[in-house]
Amino acid sequence: MFSPEDHQAITSAVVAAEKKTAAEIVSVVANVSGRYDRAEDSAGLWLGLIAFIITWAMYPTVPVEVGDWSGSHPVAQLAAYVVVIVVGYILGASLATQIPGLRRLFTPAEQMSDETWKAARAIFFDKRVHHTADATGVLIYFSLYEHRAVILADQNALDLLGQERINELCREMIEQVKSSNLTDAMTKTIETLGNELGKLLPRQADDINELSDALIIIE
Repeated sequence: MFSPEDHQAITSAVVAAEKKTAAEIVSVVANVSGRYDRAEDSAGLWLGLIAFIITWAMYPTVPVEVGDWSGSHPVAQLAAYVVVIVVGYILGASLATQIPGLRRLFTPAEQMSDETWKAARAIFFDKRVHHTADATGVLIYFSLYEHRAVILADQNALDLLGQERINELCREMIEQVKSSNLTDAMTKTIETLGNELGKLLPRQADDINELSDALIIIE
């Protein structure tokens, strides 16, 4: 999804922002933040149910008179229903596994938000964004599958910016993704952070670049 030009644009935006501020900005894009096995199961159950209804509607009903042994045995009909449901379930679950858009239809929005937050917090620690000398790390995290973004700031940057402003920047970035593209949205957000933190947390002459400026992609 990201071309070399996209990588360079985001990296350059981070470099430019950090020339203004002592904050350490880390940009991360993940393909997916969580596992959604229940969504796959739900897709399988729905397809199995639909297949059963279609089979039931199409299955020939043979009138049987009392004492007539010529009709089909109900066990055969029941077996056909079971096979159709099982095959439908397997097919539905498999399709949901292979097609993210289908799996997303069966995934609650609240669950996707929770998983995105969990993944962002894990990255915040794994990539040592929380471990800068002056607690000035800022993580910009976007998850492609969930279509959600999270901005997390370490204590010093958080105290200066405020959680409300951070949430606002996150919402603005999501809106920019909808109207343009992810690269432009991230570079714009990085630029805004650089400008605002440059006033609140200006770069010092002895400032050391503690974290990588390059865009991090998590498959």
